[in-house]
Amino acid sequence: MNVLVLSAYAAQSHVHWQQSLQAMFAQWQWRVLSLPPRHFSWRVRGNALFWSIAERDTLEQPYDLVVATSMVDLATLRGLVPALARVPTIVYFHENQFEYPQDQQKHSLLEAQMTSIYSALAADRIVFNSGYNRDSFLAGCSDLMSKLPDRVPPGVALMLRARATILPVPFDSRDYESVAPLWPGASERLIDRPFRLLWVGRFEHDKGGEGLLRILRRLEAESLDYELAMTGQQFRVSPAVFSEIKSLFGHRLVQFGYVDCVTEYRALLQAADAVLSTAIHEFQGLAVLEAVAHRCHPIVPDRLAYPEMYPAVNRYDSCPNDPEREADAAVALILKMAAEPRLHVAQHPDVSCFGLGPMAPRYERVFRQVAVVQDSQ
Repeated sequence: MNVLVLSAYAAQSHVHWQQSLQAMFAQWQWRVLSLPPRHFSWRVRGNALFWSIAERDTLEQPYDLVVATSMVDLATLRGLVPALARVPTIVYFHENQFEYPQDQQKHSLLEAQMTSIYSALAADRIVFNSGYNRDSFLAGCSDLMSKLPDRVPPGVALMLRARATILPVPFDSRDYESVAPLWPGASERLIDRPFRLLWVGRFEHDKGGEGLLRILRRLEAESLDYELAMTGQQFRVSPAVFSEIKSLFGHRLVQFGYVDCVTEYRALLQAADAVLSTAIHEFQGLAVLEAVAHRCHPIVPDRLAYPEMYPAVNRYDSCPNDPEREADAAVALILKMAAEPRLHVAQHPDVSCFGLGPMAPRYERVFRQVAVVQDSQ
């Protein structure tokens, strides 16, 4: 197949997904147009304008399939470049703008929400990385439609649900086993060493820094001997809570900040005991999934996409209206994991179904169905 990929806001997870597609189907021909992940509102609104002029020759080439991220203004782009209207198209949702914490958002999401609805309606198939992503998008769409003043067509969400499919972003495990475990500053003690805890969220408010701080404060009151590696991606401006964590828990931290070297990062994952999530906004949790694939035990809240991916034994109670209770639940699970390592080794969740190998036929089936259906019309 000859495939055009359009990524209008090429964040790290979007790039990973794009590279996974190319790895799964290396024999296909790929053309990728992407835009850097900055100036969010302009990216969402301006990608069709830019590409339709600056990349018109590329867009008018013959393709079997177009795969666009949900940030792409597909409806406008297909109108500005009529050749694209004749190519079968899939829109892939890494996230949706209905579930983003509104109280932390610096700009209105209404335009991004409407753009994603128009793009979904303009596509032949819409694909989500989790059931939670799909369901929250459709619920948000229904809620928005109910608030519009008049002339709102009925059944928009039902129409979109009928063309929706779930395909998680896969991970590549081919090089995992060849990486030797290496924990920063590890001593020679193999027995009775500190419990090794990972936190892999981006240093942003939606990853639950305040929740992490509450958990760490409680852990200090326990007798657990532990070390913490925080490896999330950082940006120019991060919430102040992360600086507070660094100041208060420097004696526990063995890593604070992004690890640029892939081999070093994988070695750290291989050496860790557990990966903790405190996220309040997560549609798949690719960084947590990768850690679990490296044999880390997940300790995740019972919300978002996590119930789809991990058994109840790995989930602590989600209490958004009672954060102190939630922190108590997370600490209880951490202490249980640390106290019963042999039990939890046996109960480690199998996430191999999310690997490139198992995911490839699922992706190919959807891609070819879209192309075949369109070709038969």
